[in-house]
Amino acid sequence: MSRTPRDGRTQPRLFADDFDGFGPSRFRPTDEVAPVFEVRGKRVSKLKRGTKKNAPKAPGVYGMLDGRGRLIYVGKAKNLRCRLLCYFRENSRDPKAGKIIQQTRRLVWEQTGDEFAALLRELELIQRLRPRYNVLGVPGLQRHHYICVGKSPAPYVYVTQKPTGKELGTYGPFVKWYKSDDAARRLNDLFKLRDCPQTVPLSFAEQGELFDPDRGAKCLRFELGTCSGPCVGACTRKDYAAGARNVKAFLDGRNRSILHTLQAQMEAASSELRFEQATSLRDKLQSLQWLDDRLSLLRTARDRNSFVYPLAGADGQTRWYLIHRGEVQAVAFPPDAESASRVRELLATTFADHPAPAVLSDVAVDSVLLVAGWFRRYADERAKLLPRAKAEAACAPE
Repeated sequence: MSRTPRDGRTQPRLFADDFDGFGPSRFRPTDEVAPVFEVRGKRVSKLKRGTKKNAPKAPGVYGMLDGRGRLIYVGKAKNLRCRLLCYFRENSRDPKAGKIIQQTRRLVWEQTGDEFAALLRELELIQRLRPRYNVLGVPGLQRHHYICVGKSPAPYVYVTQKPTGKELGTYGPFVKWYKSDDAARRLNDLFKLRDCPQTVPLSFAEQGELFDPDRGAKCLRFELGTCSGPCVGACTRKDYAAGARNVKAFLDGRNRSILHTLQAQMEAASSELRFEQATSLRDKLQSLQWLDDRLSLLRTARDRNSFVYPLAGADGQTRWYLIHRGEVQAVAFPPDAESASRVRELLATTFADHPAPAVLSDVAVDSVLLVAGWFRRYADERAKLLPRAKAEAACAPE
């Protein structure tokens, strides 16, 4: 959809195409045209004057373009005017904001009907355009990754950015590698699964040997009692497989008894004044509780969390956000006599009963977490939610 800036200038070039706003969005009703404005200036003072004169006190997203027309940063604001003017306050802005505005030659902003739409639009643009200052400085250890159970002949828990699809179970994605790695290590310890390299030879107890091999443990975990020792023939294949099944049951949410066990052990150690042991148990519990909470959120989003969220915007219009499996799938204006059939068809398409994905994509999980965070922040908004049947009833002809 082509839009002309209100000041009448030709839009800058973004990548290889003419930049006409930020492009289409699935977070906007199809018949809505978002107001777009542009301010140009080689000097910061000129950008400031243009922003002060034209920026609205309304929610929206904004983009910073450098002298070569490259989008270097995307942000969102509940109040565009207030947020953009913060970039020009040298004494109170953070160093990153100062660096961005010094490289900016064009400011482009797009109004949205409400703050929720601005949050969704910002995420959409960052995922699609990957502006330099939005992704700069994000270390690889904070990028999306997965916790997996797999790698025969003795499966264990590990963290990877690229699952192969051959795992016994894949969970995530997650964004804090150090937390995921810590949780994986503790799960391997608690369920006595190996975590040694694939090159380490394994020999289960039931395997006969013609000659007595050197069965020395390859690491200290066997001596510490945190590994069942498949490298020294200390367990049968069946016993080891039981541990792998139990850890998968925890990750699937089918058996959370390990959390109750750790809680009871921690309380007992504390009451007996064994504080060092209690602290160690507390750390284990916190790590696994974090993992369980995140997996519960992802399971809930994947399997449920389907409804319509009516939200009155700052522009006076109400929008219906169609949220299916925790993710905003479409947006429409509430139905009237002319649009009822179209909205009803959109509801049917959005809430079609397709099988839930086994694992959310890294793109989908960001949207899921955004929606979950919004309703945690504004818990009272849940009272407005419409189940599918009630939304469809509103589309019925009178």
